[in-house]
Amino acid sequence: MSAPSPRTQQALRQRNLSLALRAVAAGGPLSRAAVAARIGMTRAGVAAVVDELLRAGLLVELGPGRPGTVGRPGSALALNDRGPCGLGAEIGVDHLAVCAVDLSGRVRARVAADAANRDHPPGPVLERLAGLIEQVVTEVRGEGLTPTGLTVAVPGLIARDESTVVRAPNLGWQGVDLAPLLPVVPPARVGNEANLGALAEQRLEQGTAEPSGTVGDGESAAADRPPAAIPAEGGRSPGPGRNFLHVSAEIGIGAAVVMDGELLRGAHGFAGELGHVPVRPQGQPCACGGRGCLEQYAGEEAVLRASGIDPERARAAHPGPGGRIAVLAARATAGDARVRAALREAGGALGIAIAGAVNILDPETVVLGGALAGLAPWVVPAVERELGRRVADPARTVRLTVSALGADGPLLGAALSEVDAVMETPGTVAAG
Repeated sequence: MSAPSPRTQQALRQRNLSLALRAVAAGGPLSRAAVAARIGMTRAGVAAVVDELLRAGLLVELGPGRPGTVGRPGSALALNDRGPCGLGAEIGVDHLAVCAVDLSGRVRARVAADAANRDHPPGPVLERLAGLIEQVVTEVRGEGLTPTGLTVAVPGLIARDESTVVRAPNLGWQGVDLAPLLPVVPPARVGNEANLGALAEQRLEQGTAEPSGTVGDGESAAADRPPAAIPAEGGRSPGPGRNFLHVSAEIGIGAAVVMDGELLRGAHGFAGELGHVPVRPQGQPCACGGRGCLEQYAGEEAVLRASGIDPERARAAHPGPGGRIAVLAARATAGDARVRAALREAGGALGIAIAGAVNILDPETVVLGGALAGLAPWVVPAVERELGRRVADPARTVRLTVSALGADGPLLGAALSEVDAVMETPGTVAAG
């Protein structure tokens, strides 16, 4: 019998390292014997794997495990909270943000800045973003953490090379390769903001992401946003499950489709562009070149205009991603009839688009995130009404939930995607 090839041996080593690391992440602290039992390896085999993870700084030993068990207690293993961390950044139409999360998914640093990025060339925008990245990197390195990678969330179509913004209508960017303009250490990738928001929703369900409002200090805009509405029994929304549609709205509207736990990207990586689904085919022109797109009726600027609020003046008076939403929510709470009517219209348009997606994809859950979370009490009833009218099978049950992450989803998802990369290939960290 021939010996396994070096490539096969390397793949097997990587797989075993990943299995052991994920076992501790899911159920730690754990003894070596518990890790062996969970992943189906011998104790001797796990010992070698664990030693490599310890040397790489991915795991730490906490001392003897639980007393009262038969035999000598094993040393408890846990994720290293002073080891690798993932960096996430977000380029919004009117803000920039950067955060770092450790291997457990806990946010260790976060900065945000108001920024008018629409129709500004990428160079100056990324130069300012690089300054925020440097600030976060300095902070986490002071805590003993080592950034291993950077993912940047962008509201637009991203090529499969995870570097090129094919088109971002609300930024005015087209055919821009961002990676060469970003810091080279750590390596940078670019992702669609809605897709990354869906990743954060999955991690929230698994207990490896923090809800909105816990991700930063005074520089976070979370405190300015209204809380997510329509809580589930027990105070927390149930997770989205393995088949869900995540709809994220700010100035634009994006969506991500998760089927059987995997992100549905489509042939070109552009799946989920719900904001440019026409809901009024002969309606208002859109920045994408079409007419009657959902964004023109349910996006932030559309709702402001329908409420009698000038978007530019509102942006000047309430900069950042949460300010105008807070104004709308406050006026709706106070009973402003025009604002409430605008939100109902937005919910109706949104419901039409979501119903079409439900008929095609058959998800078990629809998650409303971003600005929709803060405006849910006035938007959700209209969405539910359209779903009831338009879903092909009236007996089909589609659960509609509101994200606990709010507008922080894409930023958290960006950072968590880098943690996922470490979990998938921990041997690359060990080799480094």
